[in-house]
Amino acid sequence: MAPTRAAQLRKGVLELAILALLDSTESYGGEIVTLLADTPGLEASAGTVYPLLTRLKTSKLVETTWVESPSGPPRKYYRLTPAGRAELAAGAQAWRQLAHALDTLLEER
Repeated sequence: MAPTRAAQLRKGVLELAILALLDSTESYGGEIVTLLADTPGLEASAGTVYPLLTRLKTSKLVETTWVESPSGPPRKYYRLTPAGRAELAAGAQAWRQLAHALDTLLEER
């Protein structure tokens, strides 16, 4: 698959991936970028991740707190809200249904 196609597919799932990362623990933006980079296929730049985090906050799916950093300026930590957990559950279900449907079509080829 051409890199541009892979990038387009990845863009569509990054929001769900970020919600999934925040399900287990709160994280700051740079850490989220690193965690995504450590997951093959989900690599994303800070320029992509931070606008998504802003949109998730505006949608009240995440909330933020500032935490002092032992090395440098304070960091903004993100954590899921109850609405964010509900969105993650709904998104995970929709993803599984979509992935199953596409897997079925691809197996027929």
